[in-house]
Amino acid sequence: MAKKNLGEMSFLDHLEELRWLLVRSTIAICIMAFFTYFISDYLFDQIILGPIRPTFFTYRWFCDLSHQLGFTELNFIIQNTEMEGQVNIFVWMCLLAGFILSFPYILWEIWKFISPALYEKERKNAKVFIFTSSMLFFLGVLFGYYVVIPMSVNFVATFSVSDIVKNQFTLESYMGMVKTSILGSAIFFELPIAIYFLTKLGLVTPVFLRKYWKYAVVIILIIAAIVTPPDVVSQTIVAIPMLLIYEVSILISKIVYRNKLKENV
Repeated sequence: MAKKNLGEMSFLDHLEELRWLLVRSTIAICIMAFFTYFISDYLFDQIILGPIRPTFFTYRWFCDLSHQLGFTELNFIIQNTEMEGQVNIFVWMCLLAGFILSFPYILWEIWKFISPALYEKERKNAKVFIFTSSMLFFLGVLFGYYVVIPMSVNFVATFSVSDIVKNQFTLESYMGMVKTSILGSAIFFELPIAIYFLTKLGLVTPVFLRKYWKYAVVIILIIAAIVTPPDVVSQTIVAIPMLLIYEVSILISKIVYRNKLKENV
């Protein structure tokens, strides 16, 4: 079936649709952020500040590998140095939680926006798109939370240029690391979805991805080195899932590219 005639909508009509997409998505985030207010004690004490506790799940698992990873007991404090620091952090972290919880709905809104430009059989894949994208996003969140954050916290908490210098981190810097680790991992795990659409548009091919595979490996290893302690084992723990994601992206690109060739025959 042919695509819908996009000429039926003017440029301003598309902008209006985009505006309402942003409005509805923002409302959804705010609603979910409002609900997190009622569990804010648990959200901050057990989830957000969980990775700094010696009893944290993956931290204990990493400690079992301490001979290779060099993990030691954490010895630092987190302090607030701004008058409105805790209030601002509270609001922004609730919004972050709201964004994560409302992500499937935001994907649905995005799909509704782009679906008129797709074929009928492609529009029927809405559920697959939303489920797969959401699953990858939440896997990225879990990877950032259970792997990247504990490793980063342990490294910065135990690193010292001198015994005289004691580590005392601000609440803002810790929360910034949490946001960067979680959102960065979640966005990277969406790479297969991005490659799917880029291949559909003809902007990327599996040959291109395979050709520059070695550069991708170097970039991934650099990222792993930045977010982990300076040892091979911990860097490998972070790098392997990222390399697998890249390989999956190449496979998806091959499938999409092959289907495009069949359609053009």
